[in-house]
Amino acid sequence: MNNAKVHLAVFLVRAIYAGLHITSKAAFNGGMSAYVFVLYRLVLATLFLAPFAFVLERRTAPPLPFKLCFKIFLLSLFGVTATLIIYSVALDYTSATLSSAIMNSIPVVTFIVAVTLGQETVKLKRLSGIMKVSGVLLCLAGIMEMAFFKGPHIKTLNHHHLLGHGSRETNHPHTHSSRTWVLGTFLMTISNSAWSLWMVLQAPLLKEYPSKLTFTTLQCLFSTFQSFFIALAFERDFSRWKLGLDVGLVSVIYCGIIVTGVAVYLQSWVIDKRGPVFLAMSTPLTLIITIVCSYFLLGELVNLGSVLGGLLMVGGLYSVLWGQRKEQIDKSTPTEVDRKTPLDVKENGATTQV
Repeated sequence: MNNAKVHLAVFLVRAIYAGLHITSKAAFNGGMSAYVFVLYRLVLATLFLAPFAFVLERRTAPPLPFKLCFKIFLLSLFGVTATLIIYSVALDYTSATLSSAIMNSIPVVTFIVAVTLGQETVKLKRLSGIMKVSGVLLCLAGIMEMAFFKGPHIKTLNHHHLLGHGSRETNHPHTHSSRTWVLGTFLMTISNSAWSLWMVLQAPLLKEYPSKLTFTTLQCLFSTFQSFFIALAFERDFSRWKLGLDVGLVSVIYCGIIVTGVAVYLQSWVIDKRGPVFLAMSTPLTLIITIVCSYFLLGELVNLGSVLGGLLMVGGLYSVLWGQRKEQIDKSTPTEVDRKTPLDVKENGATTQV
């Protein structure tokens, strides 16, 4: 029964993230500004998290000195604000399928960042190290393949789209030109890289400020102010700041509450029960769910390049995860030298246990 609950929780997490890609894309197809979308999403996330942080951690949260507060401000600037804005612009230029496919690169990019910062090691003389490097290369190949090869489209048979405004090619100001598609792909890669760096750099700050809920709320609050000024600079048409009773409002509510609140809690619960590797291995589910939903709900033209690139990235993800798992097994398995305890003595050239 416990295993069933864990698997159900994992599926819900992946379905929620698929919904993130679908609803966000639907909002952009409807004409919503990517900059305004990020602002409203962060406002709602802050309003949602703040009461919980106040009630649950107001007595246990440590004092917040100015230096640490400034560190959290900077972490929020590139780890939340910049990441979400770049992601949203990239999604506006590409497709929900591509964005969910590139999500598979986050564990791989996190591994690269950890190696760069000295938190991970690569032993090229061992199978685990070879698998890690192979995973990185597969991931890079997938990104390049999605950027420069679109291939034929799988045409939709459904012409009544619940969330969509028709295919992007005919109804959106940004067409899928080669230049726009390549730019969007690399912007999505930059966004995921910044997100991976953000995850790695959170660890030392959480040691200084261990109140996780307050820490997350502060990042959302800082990012709200940062994204407001960025939106002012890039979105001068204030008619695009208005929220109506449409898919844009649904997407803002969904991303601000369901993604920020429910998904984050479920992820923490799954990691506590089965570990981070188990959660990371479920990442390809998001791609599958997104392809199906974008096909039927958005009428999005899924191209062969995105599917093939996604498969390469899934292969890279599992290769890196397998290498990491193999290293953990090797470390936990004692060698012949390790098995000899200090009580071992040699008698007549032979080793015996006392």
